Amino acid sequence: MKIKFLGAAGTVTGSKYLVEHDGYRLLVDCGLFQGLKDLRRRNREPLPVPPENIDCVLLTHAHIDHSGYLPLLIKSGFKGPVYCTQGTLSLCEILLPDSGKLQEEEANLANRRGYSKHRPAEPLYTCEEAEKALRSFRPLEWDTPQKLNSHIRFQFSRAGHILGAAFLRLEIDGKKIVFSGDLGRDSDPVLLPPDTVEQADYLVLESTYGGRQHSKTDLLLELESVINRTVKRGGVVVVPAFSVGRTQTLLYCLSVLKKDRRIPAVPIYLNSPMSVRATQILGEYPEEQRLSHEQRKRALEIAETVAGELESTQLNLKTGPMIILSASGMATGGRVLHHLKAFGPDEKNTILFTGFQAEGTRGALLVAGKKEIKIHGELVSIRAEVLNLDGFSAHADESEILEWLSHFKSPPKVTFLTHGEAAAAAALKKRIELKPGWHCQVPKYLDEVGL
Repeated sequence: MKIKFLGAAGTVTGSKYLVEHDGYRLLVDCGLFQGLKDLRRRNREPLPVPPENIDCVLLTHAHIDHSGYLPLLIKSGFKGPVYCTQGTLSLCEILLPDSGKLQEEEANLANRRGYSKHRPAEPLYTCEEAEKALRSFRPLEWDTPQKLNSHIRFQFSRAGHILGAAFLRLEIDGKKIVFSGDLGRDSDPVLLPPDTVEQADYLVLESTYGGRQHSKTDLLLELESVINRTVKRGGVVVVPAFSVGRTQTLLYCLSVLKKDRRIPAVPIYLNSPMSVRATQILGEYPEEQRLSHEQRKRALEIAETVAGELESTQLNLKTGPMIILSASGMATGGRVLHHLKAFGPDEKNTILFTGFQAEGTRGALLVAGKKEIKIHGELVSIRAEVLNLDGFSAHADESEILEWLSHFKSPPKVTFLTHGEAAAAAALKKRIELKPGWHCQVPKYLDEVGL
């Protein structure tokens, strides 16, 4: 039995783990690389294993860094099923076509303005190809053992990261391997906490927040302070928010602040068709949430949705105060880029990030204090206040990961630390080796390990 790390090794993106046993090949997650150009180039490189030789994909959740390569895998010859939870399928039905659409739009814009080195620039896949890929999905129930062949079984357990997010329990000839996927938080205001694990022979564990702790301050109080400060200046709060998970948490928090009259009755706009659809899907899975029917209703109604591109453009002509939530969460694409161009140069406005910003993304540059960023081939001056409230993160921090590990009754033989930048993975490795004293490895891109 072998694991080959085709992604999320030394980086938080491109999650792909190839597991081989006795001629059977399965892929755990199938994500796009994002962020640094050298990482993005990997999306156009052929996989080390021909897609037609992969028997199935086990998908932990819908975020593009875990699911976004699937249409290209299928386009390149993969014929097998993609197993996931029902919530993951519901979200992929909007995320994957949107990913294809954004790639088509970016390629068209690059060709019109001539800022791409590719002649012509082409998308990895189209919206139509993404929709076709969804036919391969096979949704499964939580915690229901499944049999792939006489040697391999698996099941999905709740990870609490986003709607439908799972960690994977894989059993091969009696050996148990757990893939954490992305772990959520016990304190998430919307979703239920992750389930626990008591035993695994091998563990593949995310390390996104290795060496770091989320802010322990009151999230509502922080959000209230940012909004009131910006409103007092007459400014606009632009929130680049992940369409799935983060947007719904923010809407809930804004609904609480507005209900309790802790913020003024300023207009709130949700400017992302994908975010709107993801928010509507939230209401279809009450069993995965902490919210009551009334709380969900208030969150769904708190913002005015912006439908077409014309309405989105007109939003940039409005004057503050107002709050705009728009994708994407790391400012890598989408309508939020137009809002950053419109409102970023004015010091009375605020650009508010709410979670991890991968290396090389515009979000990471802005949070680091960059005063000029490139958008659509143009340099944009940033004078607005830039903040990152990482307490809104949907990822477990180091302490929360260690708490999840504390439920193991015996240590895995090896814990592989993935889905983290080098410093984060190294910090978590040091911490786990100190206490609870487990053996850890940090695999590199394309490393192969025999188990």
